Amino acid sequence: MVYSSFKHYASRIVIAAISANLCAGAVQAQTAEPSESQGESANNQLNTIVVTAQRREENLQDVPAQVSAFSADQIVDAGINSTQDFVDLVPNVALDDSFTYLNTFVVVRGVTQINNADSPIAVVVDGVPQNNQKQLNMNLFDIERIEVLRGPQGGLYGRNAIGGVINIVTREPGYEFGGQVSGSYGSGDRVNFMGSLDIPVSEHAGLRVAGNYLTSNGQIDNSFTGENVDFIDHDWELRARGAVDISENVSLDTRVSYRDFRAGAVYDTVVFSGRADDILDPFSNIEGVTFGNIFDASISLDFDLGGVTLTSISAFTDITENYRGDLDFSNPVTSPGGFLGLGFQAGQGQDLDVELYSQELRLVSDSAQPFRWIAGAFYLHTNRSLLTRAFIDLDGSRAQIDDPALRIVELSEDNSNDAYAAYVNLDYDITDELTLSASLRYDRDEREQTDLLTGNVRETSFDSWQPKATLTYNFTGDHLIYATYSTGFRSGGFNAPTVSIPVYQAEELENFEAGFKTSWANNRFILNGAIYRANSDDFQFFFIDAATASQIIGNIDDVAIWGVELEAQALVAPGLQLFGSLGTTDTDIRRNTTDPTTVGNRTPKNTTWSANLGFQYETALSDQLDLVLRSDYEHRGRRFWQVDNVDVQPPVDIVDVRVAVESQSFSVALVGENIFGEGFYTDFNPSAFSGFANPIAFRAPPARWTIEARLRF
Repeated sequence: MVYSSFKHYASRIVIAAISANLCAGAVQAQTAEPSESQGESANNQLNTIVVTAQRREENLQDVPAQVSAFSADQIVDAGINSTQDFVDLVPNVALDDSFTYLNTFVVVRGVTQINNADSPIAVVVDGVPQNNQKQLNMNLFDIERIEVLRGPQGGLYGRNAIGGVINIVTREPGYEFGGQVSGSYGSGDRVNFMGSLDIPVSEHAGLRVAGNYLTSNGQIDNSFTGENVDFIDHDWELRARGAVDISENVSLDTRVSYRDFRAGAVYDTVVFSGRADDILDPFSNIEGVTFGNIFDASISLDFDLGGVTLTSISAFTDITENYRGDLDFSNPVTSPGGFLGLGFQAGQGQDLDVELYSQELRLVSDSAQPFRWIAGAFYLHTNRSLLTRAFIDLDGSRAQIDDPALRIVELSEDNSNDAYAAYVNLDYDITDELTLSASLRYDRDEREQTDLLTGNVRETSFDSWQPKATLTYNFTGDHLIYATYSTGFRSGGFNAPTVSIPVYQAEELENFEAGFKTSWANNRFILNGAIYRANSDDFQFFFIDAATASQIIGNIDDVAIWGVELEAQALVAPGLQLFGSLGTTDTDIRRNTTDPTTVGNRTPKNTTWSANLGFQYETALSDQLDLVLRSDYEHRGRRFWQVDNVDVQPPVDIVDVRVAVESQSFSVALVGENIFGEGFYTDFNPSAFSGFANPIAFRAPPARWTIEARLRF
């Protein structure tokens, strides 16, 4: 009763604060110091940040789009160690774990991630597109900056930017010896170590090496086996980044990383009550596990041609993710009737291997001119193989998947994809205050699927022109308004060879947006916002057919999406900042020939609105030590899990806190995540869309407390 009252009261506080104080917006990380000409110290102003979300360096407040950015210092202050951590601070973006260790579903302005398909948001790390869903769930260490650009950005980023762009920049190599190490210990015996080291090679060359190691006994209990299902046996990653100034006009940047992991997975639970608010521990008799690795390598070359910069980015990625687990998500005691009432228990597993090769060439003009342009070409080749098996479970062991006598389903496919693109972006300052921007990109995907069991080959292709136009009016250096028409394209593809929907169609989206970026009181208060309306053709959605152990992607013919976003940050006193965000997303299925009864409903995984509110206070304890106090409150509105809108998750409220003592060289902090232990599901599959007699659901982690220490040298 007390906690329910707190949630109700806290929600009212968030709404009142946003409405009355206009203190709404995602934390906008600020890094560049205020200029001396402004006559203000860093304690009296909010600093600004330079971002590259639009392929060239710009002040965050000059970008005519809704962008949330986090600097290196803000990443530490906010306790951002994973993709989930920063997504939780961004309006109208949600990220949910599901099924396997790397599997996530991201939702951006109502556009939803599809398993084993293209993402609705382009993810770029150090200029390299991360072209597979499994690359989004990252451990974030040694990061310089994170930028989240919302709204379709097909004109510049092409395929997968239908909802927006996440741009992550790792720390560049330094030319002096130095580094940092950190370690933490938390709930569930969670241990995390991170380190980085700058190794100067010469006056014109440097190497930075960084690593991360994570292990945990887990916190979510399997009520049947008594074991924790969300364990992390190990998750370690090594990364090396080298930079060389080959000549005065040529620079080289190389990056290599390797990640290896083994962790709990497939710990969905059967919800016999059928209610999305009935939060249960899993009770499967097969302990699920995910194991695999990711290798990345890229080479970036910049050529200064005098007024124009030519950039070449070549990249290769190899992803392996295998899983084993329960298929009936139950046990012989709880469900004696077995899998689908057939009298036996069942298990499942997949072996996924993906190889990606990409090459981009980009020309960027001098940004100081009234007419600026970007032109480029992109190529991506993908090989993706997927082996799926379902088997009779006799003893609860994962090894049964390799016994041919127990096999009830086997699907094996190989998918090949060649993607080509060319694009151009133009900016013209009509006057000192008025700027017209336009971009156009053409994307073409050629896809081929081979059924390795029958030898049958299927081929298809998808293509799209993606225009964008923005008109920006800058009243002063502190206030601008903009209006944008933008488009996005997410390629179609093949489902497994034997499923009911053999080919899912490409999704195309048109977006109309009007927004503003403002700074007030000599940069002590920042308020940004936008209103948008989008139309999606062939909206992609995902469901499971348990009878064939198949994951299926389908299309909804026509969906309307509209919403509002507000972001703000206020320096209310020296050392005290307030920040928050508000985002609404309303979706409307206007035509669905597959199931006309869903017309008028909201799309799957749609959250009606979300809000963030927080503060950070920093004060000196001595000449050498500072105290930093921070708290973040997140409210997630109702979530509609599937197209029938029958199953709805009630609102969720999450509170995080951080107390740190810091100096120039070290820090010690106590961190609490979801400190009130809010229970909810990150994925919920109703029986009508899973083939099971009851829904299956994936539980969110409980409260977590962590002690961490960091040393810089």
